[in-house]
Amino acid sequence: MKQLFLTCFVLLFVALVSRAQDISVIPQPVSVEERAGTYRIDPQTTIIYEKGNIDLRAICEKLSDQIEELTGFHLDVMEGNRSNAKGNIYLGLDKKLDTLGDEGYRLVVDENGIEASAQREAGVFYAAQTIYQLVPTNRSDEEVLASAEIPAVEISDKPRFGWRGLMLDVGRYFYSVDFIKEYIDNIAMHKMNTFHWHLTEDHGWRIEIKKYPKLTEVGAWRQGTQFSRFHEDINRNAHGGYYTQEQIREIVKYAQDRYVTIIPEIEMPGHATAALVAYPELSCTGGPFTIPEHWGIQKEIFCAGNEQTFEFLEGVLTEVIDLFPSPIIHIGGDEAPKDRWEVCPKCQKRIQEENLKDEHELQSYFITRIEKFVNSKGKKIIGWDEILEGGLAPNAMVMSWRGEKGGIAAAKLKHDVIMTPNTYAYLDYYQGEHDFEPRAIAGFLPLEKVYSYEPHHESFTDEEAAYIKGVQGNVWAEYIHTPEKVQYFAFPRAAALAEIAWSPASKKDWTSFKRRIEDQYKRYDLAGMNYSTSAYDVWIDSSIDTLGSVANVSLRTQSYQPEIRYTVDGTEPTAESPVYKDSFTVSLPGTVKAATFRDGERISHRSARSFYINPNNQ
Repeated sequence: MKQLFLTCFVLLFVALVSRAQDISVIPQPVSVEERAGTYRIDPQTTIIYEKGNIDLRAICEKLSDQIEELTGFHLDVMEGNRSNAKGNIYLGLDKKLDTLGDEGYRLVVDENGIEASAQREAGVFYAAQTIYQLVPTNRSDEEVLASAEIPAVEISDKPRFGWRGLMLDVGRYFYSVDFIKEYIDNIAMHKMNTFHWHLTEDHGWRIEIKKYPKLTEVGAWRQGTQFSRFHEDINRNAHGGYYTQEQIREIVKYAQDRYVTIIPEIEMPGHATAALVAYPELSCTGGPFTIPEHWGIQKEIFCAGNEQTFEFLEGVLTEVIDLFPSPIIHIGGDEAPKDRWEVCPKCQKRIQEENLKDEHELQSYFITRIEKFVNSKGKKIIGWDEILEGGLAPNAMVMSWRGEKGGIAAAKLKHDVIMTPNTYAYLDYYQGEHDFEPRAIAGFLPLEKVYSYEPHHESFTDEEAAYIKGVQGNVWAEYIHTPEKVQYFAFPRAAALAEIAWSPASKKDWTSFKRRIEDQYKRYDLAGMNYSTSAYDVWIDSSIDTLGSVANVSLRTQSYQPEIRYTVDGTEPTAESPVYKDSFTVSLPGTVKAATFRDGERISHRSARSFYINPNNQ
């Protein structure tokens, strides 16, 4: 009897471990209670939504599309109630779930079906994203599965932060309406809720402003684009484009249907060359100007001593505010050189009249004046952390990008903060070895480092920590010139940021994330997303012994339980090469080559490192 009990216990333990491997939800939910059994969906399964709720119907239809990606079959959607949903999938509201907030949800899966409930529709939408991630990812190519088993589970979940965002810079490079929608889909599937749309730049103005038509007639186009870090490497094909107000309304509605808020950014007082090409009278010098083809910070800037500047910006912002229902407008404020202001008679006169100390305080005056206007329209402003310089506008939010310092300072001043430090959240940086990666602007930010980020600084009191309202990743477009490349740079690193923004800090587990992201890669494939596989690339770590004749070598990746194969004789690693299990030694001189394999196929770049005898140790 004792032996029988032990055998049953072992079998149960193995079954639970195996089922745990099946649950690969990103971001990690607050509470996951696994149950015995599964629920099987097939083409006869119906998704039922609470009767009369058209928003829930839209969520169900989106979920049906997502399930079709994973299974090949489409589920019908119909209205009903809990009582007639047995055996199917039910999505509904439950006002008693108020403790989970507007975006939290409860999800129960058992052999009788799936029930997702939340206080608000946004929570139901995120429950649907979790259902999508519980569906197995074992479909291949155009195969249509007969059915799919979903593990029985009870999940209670809600986000850690209210702002969970991704930014895209369309000022430097223009992307189509269709791709902007696809990007919003990518954001939403990760339970992120904010799309920061960087619409204006030195290099292009991308939003139609009817009061100032030359902004897009002239400011949306340039004659060439710098394609590498070499200053003279210019592609001479003209580049440009802009979004009409009708297109913007269409995109805003598309985002709202996916519970994503769009934060528009209109840059000021710097990053203004495209606007000044169209309206040079708003500059300190009067121009003329051309839209730059090269990247870098430009000296041209809106004239802070000219009343026409504020009339213009208020006219622009009036139309922007009308287009975007977001309660927050991004006004930039970063990288604004003061060279022109220092020698501009109008700006110097403004400094004297307003009793300002210097040009930094002039920028504070500029931002504060804009803030008062935006506040009068019922909105708040947010700006990059440079708006701290010279004094922070009274009600401004701060987006901390130059590391964490600006965000820490703003939180201690009791201002709301979004943390997006370039040290952890700049997704235009390299994520693998430069030799293997598409051209990036600079820097190195691998998946593991992104995942390691903690937005609450150790110096914070509980009160100061409460001013950190969210986390965001940024995709700047200096060297990112196709939609495919945007997705490659953003994902999977944005999935790591999504987990930071949603999951409790206590739930973060790098090994668990590496396991779960494997299934997310399969979802990316089935959704037609382009993404980076640099996590499979092999990093070769080494040290030379004291005699200088032997190298101690270890191999690692940023993937889960990788099959690393290697050689030490100069040949290329193949599926027959030795499997790496532990560190080893190589006699000098020598070369190690390594790659990650799966099912006999190489799935990474080939890494190599050579070691030489140091003549000083002979």
